[in-house]
Amino acid sequence: MGQKLIVGISDWKVGKGDDILVTYALGSCIGTCLYDRTTGISGLSHIMLPDSTSIIDGHTTRMKFADTALPDMLDRMRAMGANTAAIKAKIAGGAVMFQTSNSKFNIGQRNIEAVKAALAKLRIPIIAEDTGLNYGRTMTFWAENGAVEISSTIMGKKMI
Repeated sequence: MGQKLIVGISDWKVGKGDDILVTYALGSCIGTCLYDRTTGISGLSHIMLPDSTSIIDGHTTRMKFADTALPDMLDRMRAMGANTAAIKAKIAGGAVMFQTSNSKFNIGQRNIEAVKAALAKLRIPIIAEDTGLNYGRTMTFWAENGAVEISSTIMGKKMI
């Protein structure tokens, strides 16, 4: 029996086989599942912010940002034997949790754009997404088959 791997905020985990990866509290944050169907090696990240380049503090975790977390997670997956050409992505989150007229503060939309740009740079196609709107989500990801369940108190449960 596999492990249940809990992915915290600004965190990522890699699993395989019958592992289940879960992340909670995706508001403006983005959950990104990477799945290699040929090996079952899978990763789930919980990205909090879009871009690491404006951060001066050398103590901030790379797992927090789309531009650093996704390449790092992909490197770990490759080290475990994942086939880069077979990897597909599913994403969720990026909600607008607080209404504001200043788009600079719409972190959810900026996170969506940054994750999509990072995945495009890595040449990983997004095959499903549940992003935007105004509610939080929990993301559950089964490494053995790439299935992803999105649940929220407002919208219930659905598979993507």
